[in-house]
Amino acid sequence: MQSKASNSSGSKLLTIDWRKYMVYIAFVVVFIFFAVTLHDQGFLTTGNLLNIIRQTAIIAIMAVAMTFVIGAAQIDLSIGSIAALSSLTCALSIQAGIPIVFSALIGLATGVVIGFINGMLITRLSIPSFLVTLGMMIIISGAAMWITHTAPVPILNDSFNFIFGGGSIGGIPILLFWMLAIAIIGHFILKKAPFGRKTLATGGNENAARFTGININRVKLWVMTSSGAAAALAGMLYAGRMSSGRYTFGEGDEMSVIAAVILGGTSLFGGTATVVGSVIGSLMIGMINNGLIIMGLDVSQQNVVKGLIIILAVAFSKKAMQR
Repeated sequence: MQSKASNSSGSKLLTIDWRKYMVYIAFVVVFIFFAVTLHDQGFLTTGNLLNIIRQTAIIAIMAVAMTFVIGAAQIDLSIGSIAALSSLTCALSIQAGIPIVFSALIGLATGVVIGFINGMLITRLSIPSFLVTLGMMIIISGAAMWITHTAPVPILNDSFNFIFGGGSIGGIPILLFWMLAIAIIGHFILKKAPFGRKTLATGGNENAARFTGININRVKLWVMTSSGAAAALAGMLYAGRMSSGRYTFGEGDEMSVIAAVILGGTSLFGGTATVVGSVIGSLMIGMINNGLIIMGLDVSQQNVVKGLIIILAVAFSKKAMQR
């Protein structure tokens, strides 16, 4: 009986698609590696672990929205520049004396409008999302530098700074609450709401999705608009955490976000996506960055590691699709 039970357990293990759990396994392995090698340097201290959350939460928020974008077989390279511009429009609004609620709405509207324009260009003019958002990234970066002449815009409103990234509740960074809220909403929409199913259907096979009655252009428009909104929120969280709006916020974040989403198990070619995996992927990249900093690696060396992670993630995703 014991032999049959062991054989049954062994056969069940063999039938498990371990690719679905690779990001979780990798996360544990990376955590143990840094915990052991950097134990004396304070990697496991509460302060350092909270720093990882602070550094990662904003990336994770953008990664949730990017999960839908990539799940629909699109890409958004403009999120970093949207974050910067939104931080500036929000900061300028507060500086002008506009109440923080309306200032936050202005910052959010900045991202929504840009995301909507991205979506319209993709759906109405049939321009690939890569080219649309690449061009938009350059335009927005120039605009962010232009409107402030590259100068930071200070935010002196303590309430805004507390709510949007700078505060803590019971010693826990408020950024963690923002990340969890966005992740829960995103996970529910992807797994339970019709829009999530339509997104994956569009990314999996546009023609098949169209024949089933799905308006694929509407799906693309909404995922790009949502991505712009998430990037705008990220920009305001940067602003609240740093007590200012800056044109440099979000610089290079698009690569970290895409890497996190792909590492998390979302297929770069669309049709398969997981919000939880994207959040774990974001935390893993944040943990790797933190560990490399503690090891003494400079920014250039960290970028080399990030690039390798992206290449390996895409290669793994493509290999998984071919199976």
